[in-house]
Amino acid sequence: MKLSDIASALNVRLENGLPDTEIAGVAGIEQAGSGQLTFVSNPKYAAAAKTTRASAVIVSEDFPAIPSAMLRSKNPYLAWAKALELFYKAPHYAPGVHPTAVIHLTARIGKNAHIGPYVVVDEGVEIGDNAVLLPHVVVYRGAKIGDNFFAHAHAVVREFCQLGNNVLLQNSVVVGCDGFGFAKDDSGHWHKIVQSGTVIVDNDVEVQANTCIDRASIGGDSHRARRQTRQYGPRGPQLHGR
Repeated sequence: MKLSDIASALNVRLENGLPDTEIAGVAGIEQAGSGQLTFVSNPKYAAAAKTTRASAVIVSEDFPAIPSAMLRSKNPYLAWAKALELFYKAPHYAPGVHPTAVIHLTARIGKNAHIGPYVVVDEGVEIGDNAVLLPHVVVYRGAKIGDNFFAHAHAVVREFCQLGNNVLLQNSVVVGCDGFGFAKDDSGHWHKIVQSGTVIVDNDVEVQANTCIDRASIGGDSHRARRQTRQYGPRGPQLHGR
């Protein structure tokens, strides 16, 4: 891909470089070589930018000049993120249902869905268009999920949870697992508190691998998950709605 085409695609300014320079890939600033693009947004890497063998470097508008070609950007980190997309294409999952998948007759799944091996979609589930459910994903009964849902292998959405549009669950995420609730009786025994609430996940949310979003004991709005950081407890990474 020509350097000028990359500059145009990223809406950045090419400086100190030949527009016809061919760029074949991307790499870190210390590993990059001829024909590769790299970036620097942290000043501590300024020295590495001067000695990099990369053919071009994405830098900020005020970054000092270096021998390599520069693609100047107001937001070099974002420009780098978009540059990665130019050279890496995620796998495409064609619409279809694997013969080992189990989908309840009352479940409703929108257009262009990819349902992988050993997926289970339970009674009364609703999933919007363009869903991708990879192997061993389980959606419990009554869950409501919007468009462009992407669930990596072993992700689980528990009963009656609600997920918006453009939700991405990484591997082994559990949405709606029981909260850790117990009450002690007069004899000292612990009585499990029924977790009858749900989890509501808004639009445009990515949940990282092995994260648990606990359901509430009652209601649903109390566990509304947005862009959150992971919290580590005795059961591993967990998210608690705010």
